[in-house]
Amino acid sequence: MNLYISVDLEGISGVVHGDFLGSKGHDYTRGRKLMTGEVNAAVKGALDACAEEIVVNDGHGSMRNILIEDLHPEARLLTGSPKVLGQMEGIDSAVDFDGVIFVGFHARANSEGVLNHTISGRVVNRVKVNGMELGEAGLNSLVAGHFGIPVVFCSGDSATCRQVSELIPGAVTVAVKEDAGRYAALCLSPERAQEAIREGVCESVERLRTAEVSPFVLTSPLQFDLQVADTAMADLAALIPGAQRTDSTQISFSADTPLEGYKLLRAMIYLASCSRR
Repeated sequence: MNLYISVDLEGISGVVHGDFLGSKGHDYTRGRKLMTGEVNAAVKGALDACAEEIVVNDGHGSMRNILIEDLHPEARLLTGSPKVLGQMEGIDSAVDFDGVIFVGFHARANSEGVLNHTISGRVVNRVKVNGMELGEAGLNSLVAGHFGIPVVFCSGDSATCRQVSELIPGAVTVAVKEDAGRYAALCLSPERAQEAIREGVCESVERLRTAEVSPFVLTSPLQFDLQVADTAMADLAALIPGAQRTDSTQISFSADTPLEGYKLLRAMIYLASCSRR
C-alpha cells in the first residue's frame, strides 16, 4: 500500500491568521511546528494500517514549511517550489500510489471557512469545473482521479470537511477546528488533533482496502470557469491561448483532461497575479 500525502497550512489546528502562513509572520515558526506534527500523525496512521511507501508533498506557499528534521523517518518529503503540479506534484511519479491523503486543507473561495481561498486569495473569486464550484481539495482530487487514484482522507476545519464529504462520500474527514469566521476557530489541542488524524488515516486506509471510496472524476471535455477579482486580472488571464472572456471578470476554457485543465488554470492565475493594484 503506497500513499501520497498532500499538505497545506491553513487547515492546521490553531492556525487562524496570516501571521502563521509565511516567513514574515510572527507565528510562522509555530505554524511550521504544528503543521509538521499533523503530518507526522498522518504518517503514523498510515503505518498503523501497514502502508509501505509514504510520500509527503509540502503544498503551502513557498512549499518549504515542513520541518524535515522533525519529520517521521518513514516518510519522504517533496519540498520547494515552483512545482508543475503544485500540491499534487509527484502523483505521476514512478511510485504506484493507491490513495491520496489531504492534511491541513482549507475551504474554497466564496464559501465559509477559516482562511478560505482557492490557490490565490488575492486573485481568485471562484473556480467552476463542469458547473461545479471547486476549491483546492476538489481540484486536487480531480487530478488524482485522472490517474485513477482516490482521495481517502482530509483534515482541516469543519467547512472544508463538509465540502470534501459532498464531493467524495467515502472519504474519511477529520475536523481539527470548527470555523467561527474567516479568522477565528474553536480548535482542538495539537495532541487531540494529531490523535484524531492518526485514527482517521488508519480508518481511511482500511476503507481503501475494501474499495469503499472511488476516484473523483468528471465527464470530459472539461469546462473551466475562472472568476478573478478585477478586470485587469481578467485582461491578463485572457492572454492564454484558448481562453474566452465570458464576463468582465470571468475567463472560460475547455480541456480534454483534468491534468491539462489544472495546468492551464494555474498558469492563468499566476499570470493574473502580475496585475498591479
